[in-house]
Amino acid sequence: MSENIEARLNLLEEIERERESKVITYFCGDRPGAGTGIATDAIRPMYDHLKSLGDVKQLDLFLYGRGGVLEVPWRMVTMLRGFCENFSVIIPYKAYSAASLISLGADKNIMGKKGELSPIDPQLRLRVLPGAKPIEIPQEIGVEDIYAYLRFIKEEAGLTDQEAIAKQVGIITEKLTPVVLGKVQRAYSHIRLIARKLLSLQKPPLEEPKIAAIVDALTEKIYIHGHGIGRIEAKEIGLPIAIPDETLENYIWLLYLNYENTLKLDSTSDLTWYVRDDPEQVYTEENTDVAFIESTEMSHAFRGDLEIKVKRNVPPNLNINLNLSLQMPPSVQPQALPQNIREVMGQMMQQAAPRISDLVRKEIARQSPIIGAEARFRFGKWIKIR
Repeated sequence: MSENIEARLNLLEEIERERESKVITYFCGDRPGAGTGIATDAIRPMYDHLKSLGDVKQLDLFLYGRGGVLEVPWRMVTMLRGFCENFSVIIPYKAYSAASLISLGADKNIMGKKGELSPIDPQLRLRVLPGAKPIEIPQEIGVEDIYAYLRFIKEEAGLTDQEAIAKQVGIITEKLTPVVLGKVQRAYSHIRLIARKLLSLQKPPLEEPKIAAIVDALTEKIYIHGHGIGRIEAKEIGLPIAIPDETLENYIWLLYLNYENTLKLDSTSDLTWYVRDDPEQVYTEENTDVAFIESTEMSHAFRGDLEIKVKRNVPPNLNINLNLSLQMPPSVQPQALPQNIREVMGQMMQQAAPRISDLVRKEIARQSPIIGAEARFRFGKWIKIR
């Protein structure tokens, strides 16, 4: 067992003693180029941890993540609550978007000094299929942005004439297809439904006006998706926030720092740094961990291969015309050579031309200006490491 895992195990035990609970961690790293998010594939390994821990009185989820799939929070929270009487979420730092949704289903959110939630307004990502015509709208749309625009033209711009409002709505429909608008409406309704259902799981139960106020605050009354909600603001919104004492705060932060170090979260965001000294301009990091699910019983890591390639501004539609000639010694006249020799020489030149053209093309690409780098995380899957 590595030193990092052993240190995390010791910290988990200390947190459990302080909290009189059992703790499961779900840590989705956000290392530049190797970030991950809350996803459905985490459900299965997390269930193994729950089965191993058994039914408990108090269960805590140590949570870090910048977002993910919005279908997961309800599935995850109802699964977790099925193994405990009381359920809490420990938030050391970032718990954004889908992670914030998970926190809504907790009886208590134990937020450290750096703990942050975020609004839960969904971002709709439009995927262009290979070979399809590129769309002329942003590939990521803030669902609340559409409704904010409609509120703006009515409330701020003061438009009351139905014809004028219809004209403004027409601008939207010109850019967004009926299918996209349907997806926007479904996401708008879904996020509110899930938020309400998660809040209704809390013990003691929240009153309906309080649930409605929390949902409104997190979906439309905080206007920037990236706004960080600290524990004081979260409490003002109406969420059940618990502030840890100094000892527990220290254990929580030390556990976060261990994950930060293990997952290399402080790596540079300039991906060209990885390939600066590589003549092939490719960086490969095999068996890279990007997320963890852990408890005192076992550990799972989401592991795969990280590949970073440099991107260059290569001239488009590069045509290379080669005029190849074979230099002979001054004393040798090509016309004096036998016919079969001249034919062999001609064939050699024809065969060499494509290879030389390819080498020239690669060299032009290698010397083209660097405009950035792109990362791919391949062959990722959850594996049991302890």
